[in-house]
Amino acid sequence: MALYILATLTPVALLAVASLLGGAWAWAALGYIALLTAALDESLPKPRKAKGNTAGHFVAKALSVVLALAHPVLIALGLWAIAGPSGLTPGARIALFLALGLFSGQVSNANAHELIHRKSRVLQALGRMVYIVMLFGHHASAHLLIHHRLVGTRQDPNTAREGENCYQFFWRAWRGSFRKGLAEETARRKTRARGLHPYAWYVGGAVAALGTAALIAGLPGVVVFVWLTIFSGSQLLLSDYVQHYGLRRGILADGTPERQGPQHSWNAPHVFSSALLLNAPRHSDHHLNAGRTYPELRLDDQTMPMLPHSLPVMALIALWPPLWRRVMDPLAAAWQPAWEGRGGVPQKTVLVPENGGLPRPALPSSGHVHTPQPDDPARRPARAGPAANPDERGGV
Repeated sequence: MALYILATLTPVALLAVASLLGGAWAWAALGYIALLTAALDESLPKPRKAKGNTAGHFVAKALSVVLALAHPVLIALGLWAIAGPSGLTPGARIALFLALGLFSGQVSNANAHELIHRKSRVLQALGRMVYIVMLFGHHASAHLLIHHRLVGTRQDPNTAREGENCYQFFWRAWRGSFRKGLAEETARRKTRARGLHPYAWYVGGAVAALGTAALIAGLPGVVVFVWLTIFSGSQLLLSDYVQHYGLRRGILADGTPERQGPQHSWNAPHVFSSALLLNAPRHSDHHLNAGRTYPELRLDDQTMPMLPHSLPVMALIALWPPLWRRVMDPLAAAWQPAWEGRGGVPQKTVLVPENGGLPRPALPSSGHVHTPQPDDPARRPARAGPAANPDERGGV
């Protein structure tokens, strides 16, 4: 747990000091998130397998609570420093804006995601609070009720399709998740109605957040806050875009999608960014075992697609669609369900890391390696593990 604490609380301290003192502290906060993390990812070993740590639950929970409570405080300090009479130089204000946006969209988003999956209603509420302050409250509903159930299908607004660039994805994902989350929450209230509609909390909380920004720094505070949430929201959507790009569940003979498996999410083995993002890059195991806490998440390059670079670096590459497609389309193509549409069924395979992460069937009993051809059904791994329960709210 020491690395998680160091990786996540260091930027909290840097952002707080930068908001008060500006100067080099603002650039240090930005450099930590944007540059140092990438450098450490490249220099530290990259474990291709990890079993996860089942100890330290109390510390893991406490860290998530601290990060959640720190989020609105950092936003308030940042708004005062960037838009208010803080005396910061224009350069320091820009650096602080970028650092705070990256922290909010990467660390706070990852932590809020962790919290909404927990059994405790208090922890779930903390996660929703963070998303509301990000003006992205509907994600707390859409992620649990829509994304986890429909991931890898065309019905999921947060699964990026092969060939779709991130700018096309942004609007489709935001609009689709808002609408489908609202429809699902409304339908659930017909049988489970109690209290305010969740979307009333999301919208009301957003209005309260905007009002608070006005109290802190007037109209400039509101403008900065809106742009800050747009920037942080783009980080959230980029994460979804990268982690599921081009990975779809095949359609079985009865017209239903195959069961979710480890092959339906991209993963990254980079140590430091994984600690900073509370193991969000271990995404396959999260979808298969959504109840696991972030230290427990596992990694296995024998069954899980691996990104060629860390999650933050891949998000940066995604901003340049031609480069993104040149890097990712061949990898995504190798994971398409080749058995689909020919009366086939998913085949169990293993991955061979020396083969660049491409799937290859296990050795047959004869001991000879079967090398799959482009149309070979054995090129694709099939389902593995149970489907994740999309609704973890209320004690699942």
